[in-house]
Amino acid sequence: MGLTVGYLLARAGVDVHVFEHSAVLGGLAGPITLDDGTKVDRFYHAILSTDHHLLALCQELDIADRLRFRATRTGVFIRGGIHQMSNIWQFLRFPPLRPSDRVRLGLTIVSAQRTRDWRALETTSIEDYLVARGGRRLFNEFWQPMLNAKFDGEYDQVPATWMWSRFVRTTASRRGVRQEELTGHLIGGYATLMQAMAGQIIKRRGLIHLQSPVHEVVLAEGRCAGVRLSDGFRPFDHVVITTPMPLAARLLPDAPAKYREALTAFRYLGILCPLLVLSQRLSEFWVTNVADRSVPLTGVIETTAYIDPKYVGGHHLVYAPKYTAPDSDWMRTSDEEIRATWIQALRTIFPNMDARHIRGFLVHRERLVEPLRSAGGAAEVPGVETPIRDLSLVTTAQIYPALTNGESVTKHARDAATRILSVLATRRHAESPVA
Repeated sequence: MGLTVGYLLARAGVDVHVFEHSAVLGGLAGPITLDDGTKVDRFYHAILSTDHHLLALCQELDIADRLRFRATRTGVFIRGGIHQMSNIWQFLRFPPLRPSDRVRLGLTIVSAQRTRDWRALETTSIEDYLVARGGRRLFNEFWQPMLNAKFDGEYDQVPATWMWSRFVRTTASRRGVRQEELTGHLIGGYATLMQAMAGQIIKRRGLIHLQSPVHEVVLAEGRCAGVRLSDGFRPFDHVVITTPMPLAARLLPDAPAKYREALTAFRYLGILCPLLVLSQRLSEFWVTNVADRSVPLTGVIETTAYIDPKYVGGHHLVYAPKYTAPDSDWMRTSDEEIRATWIQALRTIFPNMDARHIRGFLVHRERLVEPLRSAGGAAEVPGVETPIRDLSLVTTAQIYPALTNGESVTKHARDAATRILSVLATRRHAESPVA
């Protein structure tokens, strides 16, 4: 988010400085380096054929020739087996469900596709929405296990807009009578996109500061004056915070109490996400959703179902995430215990999995990944414009009702950059001498 906003502002002629806490750019979309020197995405990412804003950004940066797409399949692990569920025809033939429930499942998907006014869903919980369209039995047997896995058991206050957004994004990318889904990536991962944007910032005389955590956004005389780093204060005409909202609140100790309170009013999901580096393919699916309470995983994502292994050192990459509350005990569980638990769970889903094929097992954790709104009377997310002059906030919580992904981040960053440029133009006009 921060790098995209920085690039768009720099392209418009603004002198930009980007401060990054890490040694690499990208945040959750940043890379890691495997033992053999291969760089891969730290977390799983996919580009869909309908991600128009992200694809346009790649075109703009002259890296569209590095995009690759493949037809992929989605599966569901339920009642001890994996069943393909990539399109509505497979929903209607889904063996674990009764024929009447299969029809209700298909009608639920169609209903979401036809819904245009998502605001009507804001006051409805995700459970009430799914029960109303598919019935209680379908919810208990199919939806509830997956919701438990996704929201760490706390889905009761999640609005129906979350499920609607998920339906709309995934079904829109399926084409033709066969509803084939296309999934893609950039050769080199999201690091290719980060490097391209960073290069454009530097080309326009901007600066990228790695391993430079901002300790405080400094306020003075009712405006944002700059930032405080380890080596002291840096003045700036305008500051844009692009962190999750709780971190933004920490950076603003002198902000009005009401504004800081608004920044901490929303729940976030964290993620525990081991990456298995394998010598061979694990399954035929790029996503295997888990609808089984006995398996402590949200899903299994095999990105080399759409990334040719030749682009990632000849490895097969499998991400096995578990979404959790930020303070979950899983966040403090040792890597060794995670490995033992995860391999046992993966063998439950994939009985033919052979541990000898594991070349690497890397555990990654992040506490603040996905912001959650509550159904019915949820507080408003603070906007891009803040009550503090010369300070803007651009964060994933503002993306709602879209889900957090590369497409929605790109779109929001572009919209936010347009608004920030308008603010900067107004300020320059106000400060111009009057004849």
